[in-house]
Amino acid sequence: METHSTLAADLGRLSKRALGVAVLAGLGLAVGAALDYQQFLRSWLLAFLLVLSVPLGSLALIMLHSLTGGAWGLAIRRVLEAAVRTLPLVAILFVPIALGIHGLYEWSHAEVVATDPILAHKAPFLNTTGFLLRATGYFALWGLLAWAMCRFGDRLDRADDEASARRMRAVAAPGLALYAVALTLASVDWAMSLEPHWFSTLYGLIFVVGQGLATFAFAIVMTAWLARREPYSRWLRTDHFHDLGKLLFAFVFLWAYLGYSQYLIIWTGNLAEETPWYLHRSSHGWQAIAIFLIALHFVLPFAVLLTRKVKRTPRLLAGVAAWMLLMRLVDLVWLIVPAFHHDGLYLSWMDVVAPLALGALWLSQFARLLARRPERSARDAALVEAQGQGAEAHA
Repeated sequence: METHSTLAADLGRLSKRALGVAVLAGLGLAVGAALDYQQFLRSWLLAFLLVLSVPLGSLALIMLHSLTGGAWGLAIRRVLEAAVRTLPLVAILFVPIALGIHGLYEWSHAEVVATDPILAHKAPFLNTTGFLLRATGYFALWGLLAWAMCRFGDRLDRADDEASARRMRAVAAPGLALYAVALTLASVDWAMSLEPHWFSTLYGLIFVVGQGLATFAFAIVMTAWLARREPYSRWLRTDHFHDLGKLLFAFVFLWAYLGYSQYLIIWTGNLAEETPWYLHRSSHGWQAIAIFLIALHFVLPFAVLLTRKVKRTPRLLAGVAAWMLLMRLVDLVWLIVPAFHHDGLYLSWMDVVAPLALGALWLSQFARLLARRPERSARDAALVEAQGQGAEAHA
């Protein structure tokens, strides 16, 4: 009990410090909103999409692990479950976007749609009522799936029985498909429609993979932090980090593959309605961000994660994972900000403060929820048993 109290105290301090950062950054953001409300909305959208990544990615990984199994999922399950429980907070953070829709999306203005045949053609989907109704539906679906997976997860914590695991799989199988469809539509609504003349069939999948990459990165950072504290230090082993490092490596490669595939398809097609999206992001200074992403979001982590030592050293792996979280923000900047600045590279100070404010607020809530998780559970015993079987196999 003393050990758990120490961990709870550490998480409590983390929560308070994160909340303090959120308050300070939030005050700065409030000043920014008073000075330039339009830029405030744009920066808030960027920060919201960043904060959305880990809770939704955690939901997807919980469902994936319930279908596939593996010690990697047991090792990070408490981090994932705490992250999923922050979805109500993330839904609240969407409110400024809903209220500021006319400041973000040109298709929300009837006078613009009336003079644009392409927007008029897309109006049955891209309209204010549909946007808000779909957003409500997305969060309702994700919330329902999160509630179901956490409910069955709590039952498995009390008794790791096959009946509960079977019910969990029964929800996870269709849940993964629904999650992917909802996120694809949400990425169209919230990000791709910033430039409504452009479209890509791979865009939603790139968001799915980006969320998975961000989630693995965050889970590795938190698990490395927890591994130095009881009771987590009792069952977290080098092999777990090795597995997580391999999964992070796979998502880094998949992110690059999908990004290249989208570029290759659009470059080959060379259609007037598709190429401007890339032209805006590969000229007038934005090409520097593109090169930065290629070099430091793919080439560098790809090379580093090839080494066995990095994947088996928690602190080194956590450093790589923290870097990938920063790269997730840079990737979102490259996806979102050029939609508002076609004439050249531009970054507002609010593009830094908003992610800091929302990210720190989310981290504070996450730490509080993680502190409430039980000290031991039936699935912790299953993880220890899996470790023993792995040791026997190596012997």
